[in-house]
Amino acid sequence: MPKMVLKAAYLAINGVDVTAFTSKIELTAEVEEKDVTTFASGGWTEVLGGIASGQLAVGIKQDVAAAAIDSIMWPLFGTVVSFETRTSNSAVGTSNPKYTGNVLVKEWKPIAGGVGDTAEHDVTYPTSGAIVRATA
Repeated sequence: MPKMVLKAAYLAINGVDVTAFTSKIELTAEVEEKDVTTFASGGWTEVLGGIASGQLAVGIKQDVAAAAIDSIMWPLFGTVVSFETRTSNSAVGTSNPKYTGNVLVKEWKPIAGGVGDTAEHDVTYPTSGAIVRATA
């Protein structure tokens, strides 16, 4: 049975590779569940898929130096930007598909932590439009 350990996942936000600042990447896609049960359903619930949505959750290692993650993300706050992620920073292919789309940068945490903590935080961005999976 194949198994995978994420060691070098890839993430670009607004066309900028931010992999060096990320410690977690989680892309979720889901669809609304719409109940279409009728008296003819034989006592069983019937459902159809409704509107799809997604989220991109990212663990960030903060860095406020020039050209680092804070200077990349702060100007994007409140805007919809593109993303690309894949399980490996290797070339895109059938064994390493890429997932692309757009996200709303709805939050940013310039400072998070206590005395002696690593400057890191988690953010979650809703997708805007479709998430596309490609192998080329």
